[in-house]
Amino acid sequence: MTINLKKGQTINLRKEQNDLSSVTIALGWDVAETGGEDYDLDAIAFLLNAAGKVADTGDNHLVGGDIIYYHSLRHPSGNIYHTGDNLTGEGEEGEDDEEIIVKLNQMDPKYDKILFLVSIYKGLRKKQHFGKVDNAFIRAIDARGVEMFRYDLSSEPAFDGKCSMIFGELYRQEGGWQFRAIGTAFETDRFDEILNKNYI
Repeated sequence: MTINLKKGQTINLRKEQNDLSSVTIALGWDVAETGGEDYDLDAIAFLLNAAGKVADTGDNHLVGGDIIYYHSLRHPSGNIYHTGDNLTGEGEEGEDDEEIIVKLNQMDPKYDKILFLVSIYKGLRKKQHFGKVDNAFIRAIDARGVEMFRYDLSSEPAFDGKCSMIFGELYRQEGGWQFRAIGTAFETDRFDEILNKNYI
């Protein structure tokens, strides 16, 4: 049975209940307005160490390090990867738009936390923001296809003018993993600005 989280809530991911060998972190959204340019929302993951920082940012283009996004889809370890960029968000309401696969059981112990973000590509220039995004969600599915939890973010005035969002985080706790629903929004449409200000 799926657990529906609210902002700030956490959930234990239990090995005895779910197969954590491969966990799909799926993100989805619908756009409230019609017409105009398509919304291109991008899912990103930061792999953080015990100090809450990204230790390896890869090359000058953030490729090949501990950041998973549309230009760096697969982590060098192979234990976390992005299935590909959805440029339009098209699809049925409530369906997954982008997915990041995590082999939790094989994650190197040096990674203490995985942060999941979504940014609207060129949102500032296009005047696109999360105040116009409906039915945004993040959910986790285990290796057997069982949905473990979901966190729905309904549109609210506080999201007006905000082009990036931290949806949630997976973090180690007492030998296992927990997920925390976050839902913190930022004005910038560049995830590297969030990275540079907070996680390096």
